[in-house]
Amino acid sequence: MALYRYKAVTPTGDVLEGQLEVASNDEAVAKIQDAGNIPLEIRAASEGGGARSLAGLFARAAMSPGQVLQFTQQLSTLLGAGQPLDRALQILLELPESEKARRIIERIRDHVRGGAPLSDGLEAEPQIFSKLYVNMVRAGEVGGALDTTLARLAQYLERAKALKESVINAMIYPAILIVMVFAALFVLLVFVVPQFAPMFKDMNVELPTITLVVLFVGNTLRDFWWGIAGLIFVGVMVARRQLADPPTRLKFDAWVLRRRLFGALIAKLETARLARTLGTLLKNGVPLLTALGIGRNVLGNSALAEAVEAATEEVKTGGGLAFALSQSKRFPKLALQMIAVGEESGTLDDMLLKTADTFDTEAKNTVDRLLAALVPAVTVVMTGVVAVIMMAILLPILNITSSLQ
Repeated sequence: MALYRYKAVTPTGDVLEGQLEVASNDEAVAKIQDAGNIPLEIRAASEGGGARSLAGLFARAAMSPGQVLQFTQQLSTLLGAGQPLDRALQILLELPESEKARRIIERIRDHVRGGAPLSDGLEAEPQIFSKLYVNMVRAGEVGGALDTTLARLAQYLERAKALKESVINAMIYPAILIVMVFAALFVLLVFVVPQFAPMFKDMNVELPTITLVVLFVGNTLRDFWWGIAGLIFVGVMVARRQLADPPTRLKFDAWVLRRRLFGALIAKLETARLARTLGTLLKNGVPLLTALGIGRNVLGNSALAEAVEAATEEVKTGGGLAFALSQSKRFPKLALQMIAVGEESGTLDDMLLKTADTFDTEAKNTVDRLLAALVPAVTVVMTGVVAVIMMAILLPILNITSSLQ
């Protein structure tokens, strides 16, 4: 048995907090529901305030994607349980600890109480709620199924968050390894190698080229590390400024897509994102042309966004979505074939979601393969560099030893 803390809403709309000693999270949910209450949050007592706590979601100045996901899930739960929209927002308003988050929800509630639809209130917070979010909510309002729409939107946000987190988590170890490698090489070249320079000078022998190069690199890093760091910083800032220019960014993104190593991975990730966005919007009654306009804005690669924009014009003239996307030759053939099947069978929304699932999996597998190859590659490079440095140090000593014999 374990102790769980919970927050729930009573049939009268009051927020209830308490503890339960049960075997699992599911059993806690069942007990709360058996008592006639709506569970909002359940977490193990040992977790403290953790990320699952709605009250802890709003600790920062703005709502993060994870916080928006939690807000969406809980609003869907309250509406599905029959709570009026303004009452549901009032309940959520009572939970945040952050004053800024409370003001965001309060402004949304005031829009609703003033007679405006929820979508208008969300649209007034463009830094928090995207066009995708607002349009899906608007479609749910028109269809009279706002709770169902919010549940689907929560699923969309959850899948997007899960994919992003899986990629980030997979890259943590290689990133740490690379940082440690560069740190070790820096220490070796800056603090260890220069210690041999006076000894080599006292030997009064001609040093091998490899030794001279290593000594030069070590002395340069030791004496001018600040200048090198400054050049790197300036280079990064210049590159960022160049990439902020749309034509330059377009050329760069198109070049990235043509790279064998990362181009296919980016295409898979972006295809999954686009397909899930379109499928979710179509599922909720948003017209295809509107969905394409929103989908273009969720893409991070401007070359693919341009391809979607061109496809939108093709669809306006009566062309099919698969044919329109195929004209750019930038989307995976499998995705285009699956979309074509969906169009032919009249299940485009479902097929788009299946396409997204397929490419989510493919992207994750590609990342896993790349990282599996990256770790040994970094190890081999590190070993090679250390071997070169050791050779540069040992060669003069061996030359002197051999000349003395």
